[in-house]
Amino acid sequence: MPHKIINTKEEYHIALARLEEVFMAKKGTSEYEKAEFLELLIKDYEERNFKFEAPNPIEAIKIRLAEKELKQADLVGIIGVKSMVSEVLNRKRKLNLEMIRKLHIFLDIPIGILVQDYPLQSNKVLA
Repeated sequence: MPHKIINTKEEYHIALARLEEVFMAKKGTSEYEKAEFLELLIKDYEERNFKFEAPNPIEAIKIRLAEKELKQADLVGIIGVKSMVSEVLNRKRKLNLEMIRKLHIFLDIPIGILVQDYPLQSNKVLA
């Protein structure tokens, strides 16, 4: 693979295929250095071409619970009592700083995602 910025989808797919070939190379080998270089090129291309929006805090919590095969009940003690967990996950109550710290540690969600503002669910019933 030439040492150049990836600019097209074709170059991107070629780089991905090459990375797959050298991905498990041993540290210190030339193949390992190629893998590191390809990772940088691929990351640069993806950042320029694929716009991913970070999930809001509640979506992030729900995603991580699913990934870790955890239930809402597993957050009791992290967020608070059962009713408080329900209120937070149903957007009736905002996360506070203590909850954010505990969720960051327990679910390994970046602080930057957890501190984002998000709207609460309105209690009003529309007629």
